[in-house]
Amino acid sequence: MIFETIINNWQIVILFFSIAVLYSSVGFGGGSSYLAVLALTGIAYTQIRSTALLCNIIVVFSNVFLYQKHKLYNWKKVLPLVFFSIPLAFLGGYLRINQTFFFILLGFTLLFAAITMWASKKIVVSTQNKKDFNTTKNVAYGGIIGFISGMVGIGGGVFLAPLLHLTNWDSPKKIAATASFFILVNSISGLIGQYINPDFFIDWQLTSILLFTVFLGGQIGIRISNNFFSPIQLKRATAILIAFVSIRILIKYL
Repeated sequence: MIFETIINNWQIVILFFSIAVLYSSVGFGGGSSYLAVLALTGIAYTQIRSTALLCNIIVVFSNVFLYQKHKLYNWKKVLPLVFFSIPLAFLGGYLRINQTFFFILLGFTLLFAAITMWASKKIVVSTQNKKDFNTTKNVAYGGIIGFISGMVGIGGGVFLAPLLHLTNWDSPKKIAATASFFILVNSISGLIGQYINPDFFIDWQLTSILLFTVFLGGQIGIRISNNFFSPIQLKRATAILIAFVSIRILIKYL
């Protein structure tokens, strides 16, 4: 039965494995790309969000552990970012939204993610001129990103990381570490919100296969880091895919 499921969904399995390898190599979970892939399938939209969040958690958990081991977290700066994002991600995940609204929101979210990824080459960050982010803005931005992430089914790193880079929030490695932690806690919070929603449903047979797939891919990605992949090339290629999917979704549901 499991083998049959793999055969019937082999394209999704391969794509999820590739996404996990590439994204974990630069400290991300890949939630936006998982959503883009799942949005093109016949999987129920209520399941798309939970599957993407579960895959996020599996991929970034090891990243967070590794970053903590290397002492890349400045918790005085990190904690304000998640102060409101965690409860609002939970609320976003819990909210009942209909299929049309979900896909319209997903389409615009993916389109914005694609634009930020494509523009990332213009984001130049150095360890010089770092500046502390205003605590109030930390809390506000984290809350907004968390709420949208919970509704859509991503961890929010794709929004947070460019914002932190543009504001010279810290060094690139510490921003990657912060994004990983942000993705982890918001994915967990959003998933819990979805779980207690009466509409929650998930195909555990397919999802368990995908979780095992992204776990393997994530472990490989962590170990190769960005020695073989340029983060800019990765983001540009992914941006094209996500933009294509977002436009297709918007054309269909607007």
